[in-house]
Amino acid sequence: MKKDLGIVQAVFPMPVLMVASYDENGVPDVMNAAWGMISKPDQITLYLSEPHKTVKNIRFSKAFTVSLADEAHVAEADFFGMASGNNMPDKFEKSGLTQTKSSRVNAPVVEEFPLAIECELQEIIETEHSHAIVGKIVNVMADENVLDEEGKVDPAKLNAVIFDNFRSGYYKVGDKVAQAWDAGKKFM
Repeated sequence: MKKDLGIVQAVFPMPVLMVASYDENGVPDVMNAAWGMISKPDQITLYLSEPHKTVKNIRFSKAFTVSLADEAHVAEADFFGMASGNNMPDKFEKSGLTQTKSSRVNAPVVEEFPLAIECELQEIIETEHSHAIVGKIVNVMADENVLDEEGKVDPAKLNAVIFDNFRSGYYKVGDKVAQAWDAGKKFM
């Protein structure tokens, strides 16, 4: 029997996305965002509210990168979710991480995170109930040590972390349990 829980953020897992941008002075900022997804093969959509420093930066620079947080840098990722760039302008510097300017977009790439998606701002959708940043993916880059023999990202090597909205925890992505578009063939 199921028990009513009321209104809770009941989607699991949530990504741990590191959204990086430059402000008008070229200062890097990174925020931790769970509300984002690939919305087309070459598009990512992030649901970020207007007061975030990152939103202001993206409006200015028209670009951003999105990295996947990994187990080795979960403390830094959590810090990026705790500290606001509006109140702590040296937030990135305090993290101890390093960044390089993307060669494709006007945004920083955080070197320690193993995968980065380079994006140009496509549009900002503002409605009464939603605020979405839509980015055109111009490139995805990954550390060689997270690639398989065919040059594809191996989730087991990526050590990406996911967010648990139920109890506010981070978990490392686990073992593969089935092959997509194959496991369900028995019902076709």
